[in-house]
Amino acid sequence: MRTDDVPTASGMLEVGDGQQVYWEEWGSPDGVPALYLHGGPGGGLRTSHYRNRFDLARTRVLGFEQRGCGRSTPHASELSTSLTTNTTAHLVNDIEKLRDHRGVDAWIVNGASWGATLALAYAQAHPQRVLGLVAFAVTTTSRREVDWVTEGIGAVFPEAWDRFAGHAENSGIGYLRGQGRLVEGYASLLESPDAAVRDAASAEWALWEDTHISIGTGGFHRDTRWDDARFRFAFARLTAHYWSHDGFCAPAILERMECLNEVPGILIHGRRDISSPAVTAWQLHRAWPQSSLIINEGDGHGGTSMTENWDAANERLVARLSW
Repeated sequence: MRTDDVPTASGMLEVGDGQQVYWEEWGSPDGVPALYLHGGPGGGLRTSHYRNRFDLARTRVLGFEQRGCGRSTPHASELSTSLTTNTTAHLVNDIEKLRDHRGVDAWIVNGASWGATLALAYAQAHPQRVLGLVAFAVTTTSRREVDWVTEGIGAVFPEAWDRFAGHAENSGIGYLRGQGRLVEGYASLLESPDAAVRDAASAEWALWEDTHISIGTGGFHRDTRWDDARFRFAFARLTAHYWSHDGFCAPAILERMECLNEVPGILIHGRRDISSPAVTAWQLHRAWPQSSLIINEGDGHGGTSMTENWDAANERLVARLSW
């Protein structure tokens, strides 16, 4: 696949509420339109490697950085940036504004991890705009999933979880294990007026993030993105914000799958994804007649074989839709 170094177009889009989102476009202007939705929330596009998942000679690929992160403004690393207009419904509307701005009638929608949740939410709201959907490292950000990744999975990583929960417990916000949700405790810490409190909470969140995705992804390693305090705080703040509100998905995505009865979908998930167990991908597949499910036995929350599956999924959809 061709991987150009410079996008064919890029810019900032006014989406309302004083927000501007960064967008970029790659590939053939006459190709099958496709959209990529990044993870996190707050992960951003980084160096745009997502474009490698598409044949750029046959695909017109767009990506954007969601509210509050990356090059979008205002940035969630600034405590003065309110998150009241940063919800899934707002992001779905932003996607529609980007589609209209770039003159796209309908597109293949790709989402990874949190991006899979957003892709599903968008497709349920606008199924007529979705030519197909590829979900990688599948999540729906339900309360069950959030409570698992912040609390239940402590049964797998007890030492790391003791530190993660202990930080909130010793912070003076009144959180006690077994009383209240840990994710809500961290959301509170990350809104503290004390910069030192916010910084410490974001550092613990980052350490826990590296821990719970470590199985099936090459083992524990520190993500160098955390060295950027601005990125680390915005990521932790946005993720805790969304997770403490169950992804702002009500009713839950699994309760609205009839909206996708006419949309073809490909779900790609790692058997060893302990932070997002395969049961969610399986439940989505069972409720979605037009979907296919690929479980990669060796990978976790991502991996080389899963990436190959991702490439093939887009090839399959583009081949069906080429015009």
